[in-house]
Amino acid sequence: MTDFRSLYSHEFIRIAACVPPGAVTDPAHAVRETLALAARGHEAGVAVLVFPELGLSSYAIDDLLFQDALDDGVARALEALTEASAGLFPVLVVGAPLRHGGRLYNTAVAIHRGRVLGVVPKVYLPNYREFYERRQFTSGAGVSGQSIVVAGQSVPFGTDLLFRSEGTVPFTFHIEICEDVWVPVPPSTWAAMAGAEVLLNLSASNITIGKADTRRLLCAAHAARTVSAYVYSAAGPGESTTDLAWDGHAAVFENGTVLAETPRFPDGAVMAAGDVDLGRLRQERMRLNTYGDCIRNEAAATPAFRTALFRLDAPARAVALERTVERFPFVPADAARLREDCYEAYHIQVQGLARRLASTGLPRLVIGVSGGLDSTQALIVAARVMDQLGRDRRDVLAYTLPGFATSQDTKANAWALIRALGVSGEEIDIRPAARQMLADMHHPFADGRPVYDVTFENVQAGLRTDYLFRLANRHNALVVGTGDLSELGLGWCTFGVGDHMSHYNVNASVPKTLIQHLIRFVAASGDVSGETARVLAAILATEISPELVPATDGRTIQSTQEIVGPYALQDFNLYYLTRYGFRPSKIAFLAEHAWRDAAAGNWPADLPAAERCAYDLPQIRHWLAVFLRRFFSSQFKRSTLPNGPKISSGGSLSPRGDWRAPSDGNGRLWLEELEANVPEA
Repeated sequence: MTDFRSLYSHEFIRIAACVPPGAVTDPAHAVRETLALAARGHEAGVAVLVFPELGLSSYAIDDLLFQDALDDGVARALEALTEASAGLFPVLVVGAPLRHGGRLYNTAVAIHRGRVLGVVPKVYLPNYREFYERRQFTSGAGVSGQSIVVAGQSVPFGTDLLFRSEGTVPFTFHIEICEDVWVPVPPSTWAAMAGAEVLLNLSASNITIGKADTRRLLCAAHAARTVSAYVYSAAGPGESTTDLAWDGHAAVFENGTVLAETPRFPDGAVMAAGDVDLGRLRQERMRLNTYGDCIRNEAAATPAFRTALFRLDAPARAVALERTVERFPFVPADAARLREDCYEAYHIQVQGLARRLASTGLPRLVIGVSGGLDSTQALIVAARVMDQLGRDRRDVLAYTLPGFATSQDTKANAWALIRALGVSGEEIDIRPAARQMLADMHHPFADGRPVYDVTFENVQAGLRTDYLFRLANRHNALVVGTGDLSELGLGWCTFGVGDHMSHYNVNASVPKTLIQHLIRFVAASGDVSGETARVLAAILATEISPELVPATDGRTIQSTQEIVGPYALQDFNLYYLTRYGFRPSKIAFLAEHAWRDAAAGNWPADLPAAERCAYDLPQIRHWLAVFLRRFFSSQFKRSTLPNGPKISSGGSLSPRGDWRAPSDGNGRLWLEELEANVPEA
């Protein structure tokens, strides 16, 4: 690790797709514009700069490509670029027509620190519609194991090249050119299976109506299929418009997502720089066993690759991450995306419970309703299930189970929701039974002493669940669980006969940060009455609390987040630990980037202003340590979870699903990594 706050310390790499202003058959102009962008990239800490196809000569010049004068000009341009690169951090990948073995090739030339690393010829030469490349060029198909002299250096030449850094920024990239990605099996497919994480495409790609969308779809899909970063550059202003036009469309994609994109039809030089998460790509490839299966299955057809080695070391200065990191990885800031996610999550919950109820043949559902977020969403789902199955909502048996710390507000909210939804409601005061149990155990509370320990809390939590199961026996019903994914991650549930257990838990894969948005979605969906929507608004405004400890010292409520940490941070930690397996220092790095400035970036549109806060690194470090201790010590609870549907790509903690771990493990290794690599300020 060079500097904690540098992206290069956390398996990120900055790559840019560049579009310089061109000039027809003017290599000297191309060198000036290329070096101007290279200087910008150097200052910005960009590791690789990708330039357009045939950028040193220009693309649409037809038979002028055969001219000796142009060939000489391109050779001088490559010499100048190679010499100038000696003092630059980035690898430069430029397009040039090069003669070799009596043939002319459309090539990409990789240059770094005064060296030409290698030259890759284009394989697929389009000769249809407006394209006529076979008139001038020879395909690079089958060209392997060869060398070529460029800028006075004998360097590898062929389509069999991978470029690998052995420095403190280790990564492997591959190069292909324009049409190569438009075919059914692009050359970069084989390169990705051979270990290339970054795929570069030097393109000219003239523009016609609708083509930009096709490019995005093509490159994003290819990045997703190969689990890679795909970097695409295209010709822009200055290219010949005799018969074609150019929009200068360049972009950086990562595993199906657009990281950065240039404005189209620029007036001058443009650069799209994206901070690629190599660690994420490596994790995904490792997890996707079918990726490895495909590599093995295609081994006989996969071409052999040579590796061109070079050394890229991270800059001594910190290069700050410029990538968008969602504050809420389970809750997108984009309003349309959030609506779609909530729609899917809600209907997954309904479908899951409906199927389970139908398969059991039971006529009723039993659910405990506290007036809090989780039981509210579960009750909404239960009511909707009855509608979907054509049953009476009164067959949902909702119970309020007030204990020693139940507030009048939450109790009133619970009853208001029960009435608004038209389900059956009943109240069972658990305090007499709890007092008897505490007395039988000789607990100090039975003698009138205010001892509110874990036994005191869990007697109440256990009694509530015990009542629900016995009520289910009594009424021939299925117990609906209400605990959420965040609580499971933090171990914030009472094991066994407690809120840990149910017959089917509709919230098991829904994080706390998403629950409130699901409730808002349902309130606005038309699925509920206006009265129900008003009750839901009141519930959303209530502090999150287990309500197990009576108010003391002037406090009005037992706050969950003061004990286990802000759910906003803990859901962030949960996502990146379980979904990607990131080390704690990287999670802290991402969290600081996402949460350090409340005024920066976008928030989910309906998130209350009071929740739009910031967290500094000491807070992030503290709560991440709390998370790690609680997460690893609570695995035994997750090893015995009831059934419930997986809802988000962030995963499930079910032992039958995304997360399988030993119940007797510990978090010592993760805590040591956090302590060693995350500064206290």
